[in-house]
Amino acid sequence: MSSEFGSVLRVGLFGQSHGRAVGVTMQGLPAGESIDMAELEAFLERRRPGRNELSTARVEPDKPVFLSGLLEGKTCGSPLCAIIENLDARSRDYEELLDKPRPGHADYPAFVKWGGEADLRGGGHFSGRLTAPLCIAGGIAKQILARRDIFVGAHLSSVAGIPDESFPAQPSSELFRTVAEKEFSVLDDAAGKRMQAAIRAASREGDSVGGVIECAAAGLPAGLGEPMFGGIENRLSAALFGIPAVKGVEFGSGFGAALLRGSENNDPYRVDGNGQVAIETNHAGGILGGISTGQPILLRVAMKPTPSIAKPQRTVSLSKMENAELAIRGRHDPCVAHRAVPVVEAVTAIVLLDLLLEGKQGWI
Repeated sequence: MSSEFGSVLRVGLFGQSHGRAVGVTMQGLPAGESIDMAELEAFLERRRPGRNELSTARVEPDKPVFLSGLLEGKTCGSPLCAIIENLDARSRDYEELLDKPRPGHADYPAFVKWGGEADLRGGGHFSGRLTAPLCIAGGIAKQILARRDIFVGAHLSSVAGIPDESFPAQPSSELFRTVAEKEFSVLDDAAGKRMQAAIRAASREGDSVGGVIECAAAGLPAGLGEPMFGGIENRLSAALFGIPAVKGVEFGSGFGAALLRGSENNDPYRVDGNGQVAIETNHAGGILGGISTGQPILLRVAMKPTPSIAKPQRTVSLSKMENAELAIRGRHDPCVAHRAVPVVEAVTAIVLLDLLLEGKQGWI
C-alpha cells in the first residue's frame, strides 16, 4: 500500500480509524531542529474531531506520542515515529457497512481489491482519521520552514458555494496566524457564519456539503523545482490528492485562466526599487514551468461532500447480491472541509520542505 510520499523527506502513514492507533514516520528530517510541542499540539487541535457541532461527535484528544526521532525536544537524525491513539471508536456503528458499501466511499473498491479482508471500520485506512498523524508531520515541517521565513497558511475559500474573500497578493505570516487562531478558518467572519449555517442545515436534513480550501506559501525562493514531471505542481498535487475527500487541485487562476486572454493572464515583470526582478501579479500561483517564481505559491483544493450521510441511499447487499437501501448511523462530519484546512497546510509544508532539502538551496 503506497501510503508514503516524498523524496529526501519520506513521510509514511499507518494504522486504521478503529485500530489501536494511527501514526506517522518521517525519514530525512534535518538533525538539530527544535520542535515546539505546544505549537504542534495547537496545530493538531485545529483538525481534532468533536470540537463543536459542525464536526463528528467522536471525541479524541489527539495527543501525539513520539516513539523515536527526538532527543530532548530536538530532531536527532534518526527516523521519527509518532502515534495518536484511537480512544473513542464505536465499531458497532459500522457493522451494516461490511455488507452494504457506502455510495461515494472507498468501501466497495477496497472490498474488491482485498477480497473482503480490508478493515473498513470507520473507513479503515481510507478514513480522514489518518490526517491526524499527517498533521504531526506537517506541523513539524511548518516549524522548520518558519525558521527560514517560509510560511504556509490556508482558509476556507468556500463551503456549499458560499465564498470567502481571497488571500491578498502578498499574504503575511500575521494573516496566517490570525486565521489559524479562529475556530472557523475564514477571512470574512460574516461569510463564515453563512457557511456554518449551511453546514447545520445539511446536517439537520441528514445530508452533507463540500467546500474549497485556499492555501498559500510565502517566502519560497525562486528557482525551486524541476520542469515537466518533477514540477512543484506535480509534487504538490500528488500529495494533496492523498488527503481523503480531495477531488480537485488548481494553482493560481487555475481553471479561471482558461477564460482569460494572454494579455490578462500573463504576470508582468519589472525591476523594483532594490534592483531586483519583481512580478506585478500572480495568476501563475508562484509557479512557471514547474519552478517557483518567487511569488507566493497559491493553490486551491476541492473537497467533496462527506459520503457518510443519514439520508437513505441506494446500494447493494454483497452477501445476497441484491439491491438494498442504506441509512448510515453513527457519528460523521456534515462537512469535512473546515477540519481539512490544517491538513492542506500540513501536506503543502511537507512537500515544500522536501523540495528545499532536495534542491540544496543553501538555506539549511
